[in-house]
Amino acid sequence: MTRRTALPAVALDPAHNGVVDNALLFDARSRVLADLQARNHATPSAVSALEDAVSARKWWAEQWPDGVVYVAGLVAQDVQDALFDTVGRWPLCLSCEEGPVHALHIQPDLGGPDPVWVCEETGEPVAALGALG
Repeated sequence: MTRRTALPAVALDPAHNGVVDNALLFDARSRVLADLQARNHATPSAVSALEDAVSARKWWAEQWPDGVVYVAGLVAQDVQDALFDTVGRWPLCLSCEEGPVHALHIQPDLGGPDPVWVCEETGEPVAALGALG
């Protein structure tokens, strides 16, 4: 599994009112859930991990409003890491017909406005977050 670069430390801003656009959180949740369902991994424990990731990233985005563009990719990475600890690699690459079993990972590493799943072996984009087939 690809190790991710740590995010910059979040400086708490006492003047920040802590309001996050919930639509972005719902979008992140729905995209990751769609990928879980596409690969038959939308189990109760996986959905629970997704809910935990959304909750944690909501707090994170409240502390660093400029980081909200990273939330969808970070939620996907959080779920991927949680599943690795319980069920193993997810999502597996189905594009490569030969070679060892390997996973996809989100790029860019720190998320961004358009996160995509990328093959761990070839580095080629496979699908946008939320569009795994």
